[in-house]
Amino acid sequence: MAEKRYKKLKTAAELQRLMQWHYASARYLGLGRPLAWVTSGAPVEILRAMDVVVLYPENYAALCAARQQASTLCQVAEARGYSQDLCSYARTDLGSAFDPAHAPMQGLPKPDLLIACNNICGTVVKWFEAMAGYYNVPLFVLDTPFIHDQVQESMLSYVAAQLEELVRFVERATGHRLDMARLSEAVRVANETTALWGEIRALCKSRPSPLNAPDLFVNMAPIVALRGSHSALRFYRNLKAEVEERVRRGVGAIPEEKYRLLWDNIAVWHHLYRFYNYFADCNACFVVDTYTGGWSQTPPDGEPLSGIAAAYATIFLNSSLQYRVECMVRLIQEYGVDGFVMHCNRSCKPYSLGQYAMRRVVMERTGVPGLLIQSDMCDARSYAEEPIRTRIQAFMESLAARA
Repeated sequence: MAEKRYKKLKTAAELQRLMQWHYASARYLGLGRPLAWVTSGAPVEILRAMDVVVLYPENYAALCAARQQASTLCQVAEARGYSQDLCSYARTDLGSAFDPAHAPMQGLPKPDLLIACNNICGTVVKWFEAMAGYYNVPLFVLDTPFIHDQVQESMLSYVAAQLEELVRFVERATGHRLDMARLSEAVRVANETTALWGEIRALCKSRPSPLNAPDLFVNMAPIVALRGSHSALRFYRNLKAEVEERVRRGVGAIPEEKYRLLWDNIAVWHHLYRFYNYFADCNACFVVDTYTGGWSQTPPDGEPLSGIAAAYATIFLNSSLQYRVECMVRLIQEYGVDGFVMHCNRSCKPYSLGQYAMRRVVMERTGVPGLLIQSDMCDARSYAEEPIRTRIQAFMESLAARA
């Protein structure tokens, strides 16, 4: 019943088919092509240009959580000695590798190579090291310098040099050569796709907003898992057309939008609709977030590898707290936000570290109230429903008192 609180998108069926095809093709339709597992911040355009099939374990872990199976898989990993304090994406994927019979789609198919980039967090490096040892496959780690203030040319040169090393690594591991024409095409398609995604998110500035947080979270799947593919490009063209039609007709994501909110951090995948319905029941819509915009970075024009280096070195989580504050302040102003909610995510330390200070500064800068919710993106054992519901109720009452 919870999902009926939202107006279902017509493109939902297309999204389901697309993602089912993605996972099925990686397992059954690879036709002998090498398979790479990559982190969400890895330069996938290079792999597509080298005819390598790509899977994202983080995306798969979110799927496991949405199907209420992540906590069980986390316990499988914990039984092997992995701490419950580790990232639940990592524990979910490790558990699915150790016990594929109890994982959705019987886990992910065995990779031929692994590629990790630390522009999102450092945990992925150790996680992928564990996977490389378990499967006995080669691992490449792409290191991106943290951006404390401004991007320096030396930083981009450093990352670009590693991308050249990555190409040689993939060539050795697969025997496939980089086709520069295919790389340029993959970058072009990825840029057009991410531009569409940015335009779709910007349509939520409309009143009422045509999309709510669950819509944004669910529909970001292709921009992550199929970045640089024509199938993702077609999907976002269709999605944009449908969202534009909602805007023209004045159709909102929730029946009667009264409050406009901003979300910070990864989604609560295991309670995706139930959690956000607490806000929808108060006529509150999450019109923007800091999470789904992380996949709207596009390489600048010019030589492909240099452009890719610039795009992947400058993502949201590879920047200072001050940058993140400025980003939230700008989004609150641009989207006409009445309040913001920060997910203090037990699993994602890089995303959650500093949120208490950020909340204080953003409130001072904007005059907009903020709420901190403690939970976990995948592991439902860290979700305390009654205390969370009580805090949401108090927060919404405070917004009503301000109206």
